Amino acid sequence: MIAGLFKFNGGVKPDTHKNESAQTPIRTAPMPARLFVPLRQSARTTARCIVQPGQKVLKGERIGVPDEFLGTAIHAPTSGTVIGVELHTMAHASGLGTRCVIIEPDGEDRWIDHHGFDKVDATREDKLAWLRDCGVVGLGGATFPSHIKAGRGTGIDTLVLNGAECEPWITCDDRLMREQPADILAGALILQELVGATRIVVGIEDNKPEAIKAMRAAVKDTNGDITVTAIPSIYPAGGEKQLIRVLTGIEIPHGKLGADFGVQCFNVGTARAVYRAMAFGEPLISRVVTLTGNVEQPGNVDALIGTPVTDLIAQARPKADTNRTLLGGPMMGFELPAQDVPLGKGINCLIACSPSLFPPPPPEMNCIRCGACARACPADLQPFELYWFSRAKNFGKAQEYHLFDCIECGCCAYVCPSHIRLVDYYRFSKSEIWAREREKAAADAARDRFEFRNERQEREKREKAERLAAKAAATKAKLAEEAKAKEGESGADTGAKAGEDDAKAALIKAALERAKQQKAQVQAKNTDNLPPGVEAQIAEAEARRQAELAPEVPAQDTPSDAPEKQ
Repeated sequence: MIAGLFKFNGGVKPDTHKNESAQTPIRTAPMPARLFVPLRQSARTTARCIVQPGQKVLKGERIGVPDEFLGTAIHAPTSGTVIGVELHTMAHASGLGTRCVIIEPDGEDRWIDHHGFDKVDATREDKLAWLRDCGVVGLGGATFPSHIKAGRGTGIDTLVLNGAECEPWITCDDRLMREQPADILAGALILQELVGATRIVVGIEDNKPEAIKAMRAAVKDTNGDITVTAIPSIYPAGGEKQLIRVLTGIEIPHGKLGADFGVQCFNVGTARAVYRAMAFGEPLISRVVTLTGNVEQPGNVDALIGTPVTDLIAQARPKADTNRTLLGGPMMGFELPAQDVPLGKGINCLIACSPSLFPPPPPEMNCIRCGACARACPADLQPFELYWFSRAKNFGKAQEYHLFDCIECGCCAYVCPSHIRLVDYYRFSKSEIWAREREKAAADAARDRFEFRNERQEREKREKAERLAAKAAATKAKLAEEAKAKEGESGADTGAKAGEDDAKAALIKAALERAKQQKAQVQAKNTDNLPPGVEAQIAEAEARRQAELAPEVPAQDTPSDAPEKQ
């Protein structure tokens, strides 16, 4: 058991404004005319669409599959027809678009054939894959995949269930704990088994007495080491590291996670989604959203993923002077760039704003280095230093001052007497650093490819030269062996070769002699009864032939000293 509660440094106590929406039960949001289901449910990954325009889908049918390690499946929130897959403004301050599957409901709301998880012969990996295929992610705002956060199943001692809900105006977790505590605890027990924890601690701020009572009553009907603890109402006690510090006394240092110290934290809404997925096979296709602010009927609704914000705000009946909509709480939320933004899994609150309820911020003045921001920072940072470095675009120094330890809770901006929007500067610096790291990674990859290509070409040249050199050496050695063999045989064959040459010469001489004799024996034919003139011509030709066959007698040379004839 935990002996007592602990404290974290900093924090603020803004007006909570929770009673406005926490007094009425959760109601089901009406079916919109069209659903715009985002394929990107978080900044980390996008699902791959597997449906085509014109295709009929059923409620709970898979329309997107994960392509990456951190991805989860996306499902149709109701039955109907896919009428397009198009870019649509996403729930982000940038106003950029993301691909959405546009579904036109048929009004029948027909489910696919779904059933609970079959535990017979199932492994832990099978259970995690089931959660991934059901699209279960963290519903506290970060939408981190639950099957990844469950970890390796070892090394976790305490499972922390986050029901603090410290952000002002937001009451969706409060109402969920009041109305469905048994489902939340059932999901917590499933998560306890997956992470391998020995105990469960539920942290709820003490400004939610009804939720604390309901959860403690549900614990009595549950077997397991489960403790429901009321914690002081101070913002941001619902931050993961801050809640772990308050409940366990463990301070998570820079660059570490709670799992590194044997503690894992899940939102109460996530636990309920895990239970629905494992017990009934229901994918995460809806969530509870707080509708509050400058409206006549504040409250919480269970709305389908992909419902346009305009349809949700309209249910709360915004007042005439409403001029904008805030997504999330006033401390960490942001103004929506458009009213047709679809509901995503990470949206837990929509606040209708008016000039009287949320007046324009005063003009920003110079930092006076009063140190109020540092005293309020729950992460023990120096916000004024981060502000100067971020403003000067000295991102290296900002990182040295642990910029990425900032949880963007807004405590520093809340207490700043100069009305400096400090968190905006930190977000700008983080985005610039991430952009430069992406560019550097791309440049490094291009350089690696270029160097690899050059090295490959040089290697191929070397291998080719080596092959040619080896072939030339082998040819030279072969020729040398043949020459040596010929030299050894030349001495023994010289006499035989000379005798062969003489025999060949004798044969040639004998053949010439035979040819000459045959030529001499040739007799003219068909010479009978010839005219006298023809016989005379034949006789002359025969005489010339005999003269040619007769051996030539060399003429005698006249002596040089013989007397000349007178």
